[in-house]
Amino acid sequence: MGHHHTHQHGQLSGNRLLFSIVLNIIITASQVIGGIISGSLALISDAVHNLSDVISLIISYVANILSNKKKQTLHQTFGFKRAEIIAAFINSSTLIIIAVFLAIEAVKRLNDPREIASDLVIWLAFIAILGNGLSVLLLKKDANHNLNMKSAYLHLITDMLTSVAVLIGGLLMKYYQIYWLDAILTIIISIYLLFMSWSIFIDSLKILMLFAPKHLEIEAIQKEIISVPEIDNIHHVHIWQLNDHDVHFEAHIEFNKDIKLSDFDQICSKVELILFEKFHINHSNLQPEFERDDHKDFIIQD
Repeated sequence: MGHHHTHQHGQLSGNRLLFSIVLNIIITASQVIGGIISGSLALISDAVHNLSDVISLIISYVANILSNKKKQTLHQTFGFKRAEIIAAFINSSTLIIIAVFLAIEAVKRLNDPREIASDLVIWLAFIAILGNGLSVLLLKKDANHNLNMKSAYLHLITDMLTSVAVLIGGLLMKYYQIYWLDAILTIIISIYLLFMSWSIFIDSLKILMLFAPKHLEIEAIQKEIISVPEIDNIHHVHIWQLNDHDVHFEAHIEFNKDIKLSDFDQICSKVELILFEKFHINHSNLQPEFERDDHKDFIIQD
């Protein structure tokens, strides 16, 4: 059995995340109150989205702490490394649900347009743009290499963009009294939320379901390992992601002769190097076999 481990994960900034949480709580409370007073569904939808930001940021913050601080134990052999993927899945799921709900409410509002207090909408949308814009800048760096942080970052950037749309809508309602535009903006926001959330939802779901990473060509891995002279066959293969950094590989390796344990150790190191350098697989578990009577299927059918 061989293992190859590398851990080059950037340390995420909890302080920046915490600051974004406090900032978004203030924005959300302001928009909820302002939306009720002004009668703007678009502003309330932006507030609900901001509330989802707060929830997602709190989940991301807790997940980040668990992922970095909690180590493996006898009963938690992977530690809390999956916490961030679960957070990403929850965050994207909530956005999808909220988007559908807002779209339904907006369609109802189209049939019954109401006068909107546009001045309040304009100022609160402007404040939300500034607040979310600052949060986006704070989290941008971490979002480049972490799926959990990417989901939180997308929550914030989509909310900033929806606030821009609400601001434009508020200006048009103020000067042209186009009150049905409030419902149209809400529908557009909902579609945008669905579009931005779907890929994270699918990616995190695939990781939780232990699917092989989509960027790996499984046949190419098989070909590279079999090219090692001492190896006849590779079978019972499993490839999965623990999180968005760690890729695990396990397989049975059939040798063409009865080798010593020390020889296997050398060949094992060679295979691990192939997996790491060519496919970026950083955890491997290899079981040696010689003339063993079992199924030799590459992927075993349970």
